[in-house]
Amino acid sequence: MNRRALLQAAGLGAGALAAGGAAAGRAQAATPAGADPRSGPAAVAVDAPAAAASAELPLIGGPDFPVGLFWPPHPYETTLARYQEIADAGFTFLITGNYQFDARSAAYALGLADQVGLKVLVAGDPRIQAIAQYMTVTDDRTVPSSITTADATSWVRTSLGGYTSHPSLAGVSVYDEPSRVRFPTVGALTGIVRSVAPALLPYANINRGNGATYADFVQTYVDTAGPALISFDRYPILTDGIDTDYFDTWAIVRAAALKAGVPAWTYIQSTGYNSHRVPTASQLAWQVNVSLAYGCKGIQYFTYWTPDPARGEGYTQALITTDGRRTPLYDAATTLNTGWLQPVGRQLKPLVSESVQHANDTPAPTGTTPFTPGDQITAVTGDAAILGLFRAADDDGTRHLLVVNRDPDAPASVRIRLDPAHVASAAAFSPADAAYGTPDASGAIALQLLSGAAALYRLAPN
Repeated sequence: MNRRALLQAAGLGAGALAAGGAAAGRAQAATPAGADPRSGPAAVAVDAPAAAASAELPLIGGPDFPVGLFWPPHPYETTLARYQEIADAGFTFLITGNYQFDARSAAYALGLADQVGLKVLVAGDPRIQAIAQYMTVTDDRTVPSSITTADATSWVRTSLGGYTSHPSLAGVSVYDEPSRVRFPTVGALTGIVRSVAPALLPYANINRGNGATYADFVQTYVDTAGPALISFDRYPILTDGIDTDYFDTWAIVRAAALKAGVPAWTYIQSTGYNSHRVPTASQLAWQVNVSLAYGCKGIQYFTYWTPDPARGEGYTQALITTDGRRTPLYDAATTLNTGWLQPVGRQLKPLVSESVQHANDTPAPTGTTPFTPGDQITAVTGDAAILGLFRAADDDGTRHLLVVNRDPDAPASVRIRLDPAHVASAAAFSPADAAYGTPDASGAIALQLLSGAAALYRLAPN
């Protein structure tokens, strides 16, 4: 069991058992000797969602860039003041958890979120989790541990009915980090949520990986589950350095998301735990900026509240300590979210990731694409940088360039030469003004980037 699943597991067992008891006589529990209760055919057809169908869902649609958190305040600290504290830090949504694994706790959290303007993804709902983790949705009653499509739909409708009166409800988490054998069930639940509540986001998050095996894992997930987005987590701030396989994971998810026409989301590491150190402010920004360069359309923090020591994994500190005190990461996240991520995210959210290249990054990390001259950029000199190039969905020739310092711990000096045949001028984006500056027609961009920092430019076509 991985650390996220371990955190989510608390409270789910009793809830799942209670939900399962309610279905006695409908969901078959008998499993033949040697059979895997998680396997079996999924009779519910899963159609990959059209990009247009997902585009108007909560958090995916609209101009605001989604900034979320995992592991909110526990029930004793689920107060209006605490939720206002979350909103003040520049978060736009939260995922329920930290012992909020029953319908009453989730509804209470939704009521507070209503008052402070946050959105909520409900995770750990007992009925939905019982289906997701222990059952197969199929009308073939010979399948072990099966539940019919009609009964599963009834369960989901009942669960969502307890939450839909709240304007803060954005969607529901159907599964966190499913294995391959659970993909059909994730797809079935995703389809049921779409049919019962088409205005809500059916959310799931997948695990990390690398190489061809992971690429196949992600593509199988997309083909089988038909998700509205691809969300994953990988935490690169290690005790002894940076996990450079982070880039390979991002490249794989980016490619799959572009192919499917759905947004890619990620979690960033905002806590310390076994073999992972507490990130600095620049390392926090670096994770955000690398993700943006790779086309990320939604950032989620792991974690907001520090998990208590009894949960294992050696958690040290997140944005808020176990006893409710703000840490330096809370201030760093507030500055990052409000002063950079929200305004820059609004610029990048509607754009399409055209390319992401690593310049002067030698040796090239696994999975990365080294810089080569192209229509817009002919040369990059100086320190290592990551270049994310973006275009509008209806391409008018304009490009947006995000230049990220490859080093999370040291400043960088980078000079970029533009091709005058294709680029008339470059204008730097000011997040403080939420506007682009005076266009520069010199054909060059010279940057001094702080550790982990980035800069955004609009390149006008010639």
